[in-house]
Amino acid sequence: MAGSSSGIVAGLTTAALVTVGVLAYQASANVPAGLGRPHATASPAPGASKAPRDSRNPTALPAGSGTGERVVYSLDDDRVWLVGAGDKVQRTFEVTPSAVDPPPGTYAVTSRSNRVTGSDGVPVEHVVRFADVKGVVVGFSAAVDGSTAEPDPRLRTGGIRESRADGEAMWQFATIGEKVVVIR
Repeated sequence: MAGSSSGIVAGLTTAALVTVGVLAYQASANVPAGLGRPHATASPAPGASKAPRDSRNPTALPAGSGTGERVVYSLDDDRVWLVGAGDKVQRTFEVTPSAVDPPPGTYAVTSRSNRVTGSDGVPVEHVVRFADVKGVVVGFSAAVDGSTAEPDPRLRTGGIRESRADGEAMWQFATIGEKVVVIR
């Protein structure tokens, strides 16, 4: 009996290890680029140098800003597009840029906080972080008081400010792993 009992235990242990191995492989295959690293890294986005704009409709999604569900952030236009399935724009809005810009490229949302104090000392909500530029964490946020003041150029801050309503929309849309494409 003792021999068959240890054989059963060994069989169950092997089955458990195989199951854990399969689950670990599946999980690693589904981790978006940039997650699990101490800092998000950029990779060149298609058309990252300067995405063409539709002069008749300046709020139109720029060509060359990627495909699929994503957040598109234009450094030159200080504008964000929340792009859903089928490349359909769900919302677009203006933002106040941070003092530190992330380089154009493709990132992933790495962390989120409901309410914190921003690097500029302002209480913020709906913080969606996606990049690290030389030690400055960059992300979208809304000031709790609704302000969108220009950042102090003497401070190295990474908060891209949006209105509270736009911050709520970003919070609902940009969960951990969501793609963020930064363009010129």
